[in-house]
This record gives sequence, structure tokens and C-alpha cells, in this order.
Amino acid sequence: MFDLLSRPATEVAPLLLGAVVRVGEVAVRLTEVEAYMGEADPGSHAFRGPGKRNAVMYGPPGHLYTYFTYGMHTCANVVCMPEGVASGILLRAGEVIEGVDVAAERRATSKKPADLAMGPARLAVALGIRLDDAGTDLQTGRVRLELPESPSSFSAGPRTGVAGEGGTDEYPWRFWIPGEPSVSPYRAAVKRKRP
Repeated sequence: MFDLLSRPATEVAPLLLGAVVRVGEVAVRLTEVEAYMGEADPGSHAFRGPGKRNAVMYGPPGHLYTYFTYGMHTCANVVCMPEGVASGILLRAGEVIEGVDVAAERRATSKKPADLAMGPARLAVALGIRLDDAGTDLQTGRVRLELPESPSSFSAGPRTGVAGEGGTDEYPWRFWIPGEPSVSPYRAAVKRKRP
């Protein structure tokens, strides 16, 4: 089934809705993801080509690409496309279905179970995904991906918090399961003024 990850992220992303990401005793069912299309995508970390930071995105499909954002958060992506072509799917949100107590301990500020993995940084914390999990084989590694047996119905729209052209309606590459309480609210990118 992992063969499907050799396709573009925009095709694969909706198929990951309902998939389960498992790290030790915590498991999260994905309810929201975003597709990033590499060098053809102004919102992607690979837009300007390969480099040290995004090298995993150019590796084989079915591996984990992690990155640090805002100087404090780790986010996790599933690498797609054949080796040498960057494409990935950001794991935006999910429902903790196993290990709720462990996830709640890691996310002590969450007020209800739906908040535990609502947003990409919260999802990584709830699961215990670390920056050094980059490159993990999602079939055999510490972080595992269990694909759903059948696709979920979904909605699509612009990506959350992506600045510039990549965050417009021309890139409706955020996918979510409608009605799921763990789906994060849409937020347009904040324009920052330079001092």
C-alpha cells in the first residue's frame, strides 16, 4: 500500500485522512493534512531547490521529514514522489485514539481531548515526534504510518498560515475530514512589518 506515496502530494494527501500515526503507545488518527509540491510550490521548503534542511524531502517516499518552526516547534511531514523529487504532506491535526493519558501529559495545556493534536506542533508533541526523527522509514521506524483501508470524505481549501502566493485560493491543498473536532481552525498568514 505504501506504493501510493510515490505519487504527488496533492493526490496522496486526501488518502492519508483517517490514517494512523503511531509512536510507542500513542496513536493519532489523521483528520487534517496539507500538501506541498516541492520546487513547483512557493509554499514548500523545497521551492528554492535542495539543501541541507530539506534533504529528506528529496529522499525516498514513505519517510518522515521534520523541521523546526518559530524557533520552538517540531512539525512532521510524509515524503512523497520518487527519490530525487521533493513533495510532502504536513500532518496538521488528528484525534488521539490510543495513549490519551500520555498525550495529555505531554500536552498539559490542552483543555479537552480534541485539542491534544489540533495543529501540526501539537500533533508532534502529543505523539512525541522529535526533530531527530527526520528520515525515519514510516513502515519500520520509531514513527509508523498505518494507511486507511478506505478513503474518507473530505473538504479542501487554502493552506493555513502560508505566506505569499502559496497561501492563496490558487493552492487549495489543505484537506480535512468535515465535522471532526480535532481539525484546526483556518488561519491566513500574518503579514509582518519589517522594522
